[in-house]
Amino acid sequence: MFTLKNVRYKHIVKVDNLSIESEKITCILGKSGAGKTTLLKLLNKMITPDEGTIFFHDKPIDTIDSVALRRQVVMLAQTPSLYPHTVEDNLQIGRLFSDKAPVDVDHLKRMLQIVELNKALSDEVDTLSGGEKQRLALGRMLLMKPDVYLLDEPSASLDEQTANLIIKQVVEYTKKHQKTLIMITHQDTIAKRYADTIINMVDGQLVQGGGVRE
Repeated sequence: MFTLKNVRYKHIVKVDNLSIESEKITCILGKSGAGKTTLLKLLNKMITPDEGTIFFHDKPIDTIDSVALRRQVVMLAQTPSLYPHTVEDNLQIGRLFSDKAPVDVDHLKRMLQIVELNKALSDEVDTLSGGEKQRLALGRMLLMKPDVYLLDEPSASLDEQTANLIIKQVVEYTKKHQKTLIMITHQDTIAKRYADTIINMVDGQLVQGGGVRE
């Protein structure tokens, strides 16, 4: 799906060769400042490399329209942006961005269950806690059903038990719908439990990059 060749971005990322497979779970591990988030941003053209080439489905990513790419490759940041309206509005707006039809109420309620968000669709977003907002943004992203989900520490604002449950359900959802998940996590246990491939980053470079989980 993704292939990176001699990619450089400032002094932050230096990747000589990396392949990320389609319909697999890939986890990226590394300390703060290792270049993990920068790598994700490179994959959906939020930033562009200073050197080298990134291929998406064998096509150079710089030749793909940015909006079209981001409809296929959606990123969820650690502190996602929400809209000052209801839970339902925030879930549906991702579908609008993806140029897809709204989904019905039952579908929305099921998504709230998947992300463990015990809120009414009519609840206002400004009443949600930080962790609840993160789960709502995750649900919005899943409903968009792109080819690729890029998750930057999706469990950062959650307690360990809730984080494990949500990650489990997100992985199951990804596999059920035959999507690709590329996820930054600070928890080795999550990576070892769910990843098909684990990428370790140190100072912007890969250590055991693309290694298959034992």
